[in-house]
Amino acid sequence: MNRSGRPNGSGRPGGAGRRGGGILASVAVAVLAAVTLIATGTPSGASAPGGEAPRPAASHPASAPAPAFAPGADRGSGAGAGVEADVAYHGHVSLWGGRVGVWLTTENHGPAPVSGVTVRLRFSVPLDPGATLPPGCLRTGPATVQCGTGTMRAAGSGVRVALDVAVVGEPAEVGVDIDTAWSGGTYDRNPANNTHRVLAPATGDPYSF
Repeated sequence: MNRSGRPNGSGRPGGAGRRGGGILASVAVAVLAAVTLIATGTPSGASAPGGEAPRPAASHPASAPAPAFAPGADRGSGAGAGVEADVAYHGHVSLWGGRVGVWLTTENHGPAPVSGVTVRLRFSVPLDPGATLPPGCLRTGPATVQCGTGTMRAAGSGVRVALDVAVVGEPAEVGVDIDTAWSGGTYDRNPANNTHRVLAPATGDPYSF
């Protein structure tokens, strides 16, 4: 009791009110902490390295895969596309006494080397069935012969073809078409120096191409 004869706190409802207000404030703080935990997914009071408050991870859309083409890769179709080589044939044709001769030099002016080229010779008359061909040459028809040049580096030369065969009968002239049947997977921007047509009268003289 105090000096007035009343018990301490009696007649002063304010003391109980303060205690009740303290409890309500604690509950409010707890609720606020729970709401913060749910919203951020981070325990209340936790901090990121360096003392910074944690931040929710940003949401990024999934990105498309990178293009499959490598820088500088050729996107054309077919193997060897984009590889250029300038193949050339020079020589002469002669006809005499029922025989035809073709002397031919093969070259590559580049810029790329070639693994091998097949030159095709088509005659206007059939060859003798028993005609003997030089090494590297193959008869692919009654009047057609194909010969391989071997590997040719850029600005280099291949084999020299020397063909001397009998033809059927004794024609007064023979025409020879010369071109490329296969170029090792390269392409040629200048076919004028590997595509020729030569007409050789039966004089035995060389007719150049």
